[in-house]
Formats: sequence, C-alpha cells, structure tokens
Amino acid sequence: MRYMATYDMMETFRNTQQWLGATARTMASYPAFSVVPNPALEWMAAWGEVTERTFERMVVKPDWGIRTFTCEDGKDHLVNIETVVEKPFGDLIHFNVSGREEQPRKILLVAPMSGHYATLLRSTVKSLIVNCEVYVTDWHNARDIPVSAGKFDIEDYTLYLMDFMRHMGPETNVVAVCQPAPLTLAATAYLAELDPDAQPRTLTLIGGPIDPDAVPTDVTDFGARVTMGQLEETMIQRVGFKYPGVGRMVYPGLLQLTSFISMNSDRHSKAFNDQIMRVCRGEASDHDAHNRFYDEYLAVMDMPAEFYLSTVERIFKNCEIAKNEFVVGGHKVDMGKITRVAVKTVEGDKDDITAPGQCIAALNLCTGLPDDKKASHVEPGAGHYGIFAGKSWRNNIRPLVLEFIDANASEPKDKPKKKAANVNAA
Repeated sequence: MRYMATYDMMETFRNTQQWLGATARTMASYPAFSVVPNPALEWMAAWGEVTERTFERMVVKPDWGIRTFTCEDGKDHLVNIETVVEKPFGDLIHFNVSGREEQPRKILLVAPMSGHYATLLRSTVKSLIVNCEVYVTDWHNARDIPVSAGKFDIEDYTLYLMDFMRHMGPETNVVAVCQPAPLTLAATAYLAELDPDAQPRTLTLIGGPIDPDAVPTDVTDFGARVTMGQLEETMIQRVGFKYPGVGRMVYPGLLQLTSFISMNSDRHSKAFNDQIMRVCRGEASDHDAHNRFYDEYLAVMDMPAEFYLSTVERIFKNCEIAKNEFVVGGHKVDMGKITRVAVKTVEGDKDDITAPGQCIAALNLCTGLPDDKKASHVEPGAGHYGIFAGKSWRNNIRPLVLEFIDANASEPKDKPKKKAANVNAA
C-alpha cells in the first residue's frame, strides 16, 4: 500500500495543479474585471491557461492527427488507423490510405516503450506514409492493463515483435527507433533460427543502445552507478485505484517526466515563462510551436516495472545483447543466425542519449551476415530526436533508409547481393 499511496499522491498533485490553473484562468477572466484592465489579472489568466493545459496533457494519450493524405491523383484520401494484431500490452496498427494502391514498401516501425506513446513517431509516420505501407507497434499504458494480464519484460517484448513480424510476412522492412533496437535485433535473430521464412527483408536500427558501454553517456553512467535495489525502491510504485491496472507494479509516467524535465530544467522553465508572456500578449495559439511540442512531451505513460528493471539490468548493466548472451524463454539467442536480413544502423553525431558507436555495434554481432548486406550512417550535427523525426531525418536519413530498402527489395532470399546502399558510410 505504501507504493500505491505514493502513486495516488502524485496523481493528486497533478490533479490539484490542473484545478488551480483552471480556477486562476476562470477567476482572472471574470467579465467585471474588464472594466478596469489590470496587468496582474492578465498574467494570472495566462498562468492559469498554461498551467491547466500543462497538467491536463500528462494523462491524455495524444491523437495521431493523421486523418487525410493527398495522393498522386491530387485527391485527399482518408487515412484509417486499423488494428491488425491486438495484444494486452500493445497492438500492431496499420495506417491504411483509403483508395490508394498498396505500396510495394511494407515498413514495420518499432516504437520505443520508454515513457512516451508511439505518437512520438508521428512525424516519422507522416514522412513514410507518402510511398510506404506503414505499420507501428502501439504500446499500451501499463496503468490501464489489469494485473490479470500478467507480467511484461524484455523477453515478452521480444516475443511480441516476433509475432508482429510473422504476421506481416517476409517482405517486411523493420525500422526500430532508439530503445527497441537491441530487442528488435534479438527478435530478428531468434526468428531467423526458429522460422527463417518469416524473417524480414531488411532491418534498420536508429539510435539504439546495442552496446551501451561502447561510448559512455549520462544515461549509461546512471545505469552503471545505481544498484537494482535502489531503482526498485525509488522508481517502482503500484498503480492506484483510479485506473484499471490497480495494483500493477509500474515505473510511473509522472515520475519519468520529472526525470526528463530535471535534465534540462532551466530550458523548460524559460519555455513556460515565455509561453505565459505570449498568452498575455495574445500571441499564443492552440497549435503554436510550444503547445505542439509540449502536448507530446508531457504525455507520458506508465511502464511495466519488470520491463523497466530488466532493461536496465540486462541491456545496460549486463550488456547481454552486446555480448551475444541474450536469453528468451530459456533459449540463448545467437545474433550470428542472421544470414540474409540486410542490416543498417543510423546514428547522430551529436546524440547525447545513444552516442555514436553504441548502435553500429550491431553489425559486428551479425557474424553470419555478409559485409555487402551491412550498412551504416552517422548523420553530422544530428541529435537523438533529429535522426528519426527532425530535419536530418527528412532531408538526409529517410532517403538513405528508403534507398537501402529498395536495394534489398527484389533480391532472392537465398542469394547474397553484390552491394547494399550506403555500405559502411560511417
């Protein structure tokens, strides 16, 4: 009950701040006060508006916001988000463009389960849906999953990915972003051993911690510094009575958000102060740059405790993927079993979360894969977010990834290619 009380205390604090913001905005906007304009009341209303929106967004899953798409025929086509595989902890969804011919490129975009919803990849999906059939792993908020659904750790995550790949078939091109990169590599290797005909055609790993010890960052230093006992004692709580997952052990989204903001507290503080002044001057709008960014950034989800703890212990502390010692259901997964899936890594030169060198380690693990099916790219000047959703992704990385996919699209599965696109550009 101690953990449950703490969880409810955080939710009570969030709810109270949202109520205070709404109250301040409503009171300061009282029509009678307009008779004698008062800058203090204008600031109070602006503070209330920003505060209410900020704390309200923390418990709301953002919408994908992809409703129509203009195809080559010049017409707007509806985009239907269809659930093709439904599971307790996450679904496989498809962005189906109505009335458009099926595109030859079939992409499985593996979204991270690291605090934010899969909608964090919204701009990535928009850029790929132009000429690809896009499928995304849509992970669920752990607070909404009943305890009866059981546990969910990194082994379960790997098995989920294998099921998704099996469903989509061998013509799939998998793109894993950040956190799921090592587990996606493991899922591909396990699938290559158990069901070779179901393995994907290509695998692109973007900014993932395949070998966290290759180049230290603040994230890896933190993982090495704290003990598992400390993490479990300070980060793990039980979901309160308000949600369907009552009693489930989780790493709460609100606690994760606190960690996110504390890393750059000065910058976030300035951003909110500036937004309050913009609201005061009437320069803000519902979809301005501040609100577009923070509506997504502040929307956090609870992570299953066993998934978070096993990620820290097995991926970062024990480096099981980097040492090729990862075990799923008692079976050791050998990355060397990947022999015909073309693998490409993408890293950002300025990535301070997954530094260059951590992701490219995947190529060395694929000992059974010919060099002409390996490729890598380091994007100059790009940070972590930029390599999958920013200008660097749109202008440079996306074309390279699609080129890599096309270069391996029509080659027979049992014959090696002569040359893959952008081979070892790093």
